[in-house]
Amino acid sequence: MDPVGDTLQRLRETFRAGRTQPAEFRAAQLEGLGRFLRDHKQLLQEALAQDLHKSAFEADVSELIMCQNEVDLALKSLHPWMKDEPVAKSLLTQLDSAFIRKEPFGLVLIITPWNYPVNLTLLPLVGALAAGNCVVLKPSEISKGTEKVLAEVLPQYLDQDPRSSPDLGRIINEKHFQRLQGLLGCGRVAIGGQSDESDRYIAPTVLVDVQETEPVMQEEIFGPILPIVNVRSLDEAIDFIKRREKPLALYAFSNSNQVVNEMLDRTSSGSFTSNDGFVNLTLPSLPLGGVGNSGMGRYHGKYSFDTFSHHRACLLSPSGLEKLNEIRYPPYTDRNQQLIRWALGSQSCTLL
Repeated sequence: MDPVGDTLQRLRETFRAGRTQPAEFRAAQLEGLGRFLRDHKQLLQEALAQDLHKSAFEADVSELIMCQNEVDLALKSLHPWMKDEPVAKSLLTQLDSAFIRKEPFGLVLIITPWNYPVNLTLLPLVGALAAGNCVVLKPSEISKGTEKVLAEVLPQYLDQDPRSSPDLGRIINEKHFQRLQGLLGCGRVAIGGQSDESDRYIAPTVLVDVQETEPVMQEEIFGPILPIVNVRSLDEAIDFIKRREKPLALYAFSNSNQVVNEMLDRTSSGSFTSNDGFVNLTLPSLPLGGVGNSGMGRYHGKYSFDTFSHHRACLLSPSGLEKLNEIRYPPYTDRNQQLIRWALGSQSCTLL
């Protein structure tokens, strides 16, 4: 496997999927770059001193402050920069719409010289990220100290290729890797789909055009695969859920409270969360457990104690009450029956 070619292919697929296009994504990358500059100012100063014998003052003035200012300007100006730019029209085109739209190139390569190794790397990086591109950085191999910081630390602050991210897990063993590989054949891969058996790696993957009868919809996935089934309405979505066994968890995402409440009222599941995922697990005051086919019992906090306790029913009656109990024995009279009904009724008082 060619690691460079594989990386470039994944970056191109990321761009084609439109992930880098939204302003929110671009801003998040710029904010990460700003945090990198603030968090590792001293490390960058030390690297510049090692490479070029720059003083901390010179490193700040000629490199770091300029980069931070560039990040701040891009964050402040991102939305105006991204807007379509109207242009002058002729008399012939007065009724037309004429404008310039700024589109990212896609995958760009930034090669840096050694003389200003931070400045000449990060300033163009700011522009490339703000424009919505995927970026490959090539710091100068001559300025080795700076190259090491940029190569090893900077990626932790930017959106990385999933495989190289320290935050992405791996499949637990070969058996489950093979099982998940089989599920990748369901529907059509819209995002992701890459895998490496030697590393038990499967990229975060979205499947579309999935049929209800396919294996990915028939078993618990426990892997980075998200199948999408299209429905035409909320009613159809609820019918789809109710045709199947009751799920362990149901997550409803909607801007409409009515949709969320209707989903809650018309379905049954072990737990229900709206517009979030798994946060219910953080509350010991909420039980976790299934219903029907998804499981029995509940745990978390006192629910765990109750689940693993036999709730033994106990009633201790004192002696010497047999005279009072006579009304329960034959021969039955109308008066005794009325007294029994009154004593057993909900209107009777309870002494604790």
